[in-house]
Amino acid sequence: QPILEEKADMVIGERPIASIEHFSPLKKLLQRLGSWVVRVASKTDVPDAPSGFRAISRAAAQQLMVFNDYTYTLETIIQAGQKGMSVASVPVQVNADLRPSRLVKGIPSYIKRSVLTIIRIFIIYKPFCFFSVIAAILFSSGALLGLRFLFYYFTGNGGGHVQSLILAGSLAGMGFQTFLIAFVADLLSANRRLLEEIRFHQRKQLDQQSAGLETERRPG
Repeated sequence: QPILEEKADMVIGERPIASIEHFSPLKKLLQRLGSWVVRVASKTDVPDAPSGFRAISRAAAQQLMVFNDYTYTLETIIQAGQKGMSVASVPVQVNADLRPSRLVKGIPSYIKRSVLTIIRIFIIYKPFCFFSVIAAILFSSGALLGLRFLFYYFTGNGGGHVQSLILAGSLAGMGFQTFLIAFVADLLSANRRLLEEIRFHQRKQLDQQSAGLETERRPG
């Protein structure tokens, strides 16, 4: 209904997760974690991001490009949020568990695939933030080890802590290189967004041309 009323480009069906009996506590926890990650990455307010109950307008669907081969649910919300689309949620009810899930083969598999999906989402859509955090951790670790070596050096015990100096230099170098990767990944992300924009406009032009040909073929 929000799409028909042109109030939203995408509508997510919010399931009553807390009251779904066949969802284990661990799965409910992962659902909340995944939804939180998606809200942070997409800057939307979607309470049930993994929900497959959704409706998408034609114009919005033409702008979405799914890279993940496991599930489209998280990725499409993030794309919609980054493209400035309006995303809404409506409450929905679910049926009882009538058959095993084709997507979830087991809790360990679900955890593994969910974690990999979340990490990949951050790498694709928040590359600068993702690699900058890793670079900061590496560089900070190297700096702390370097300060530790300096402390022992100025107190006359530096000779026995050369390994700390070597490790500090290695970590600092790795942090600097990772920070450079963050810039490269951010440039690649910007290029991907430009390609998606070009793809959308090309498809829009093809639709307009097809509509024009249909109009010309109609008699009278």
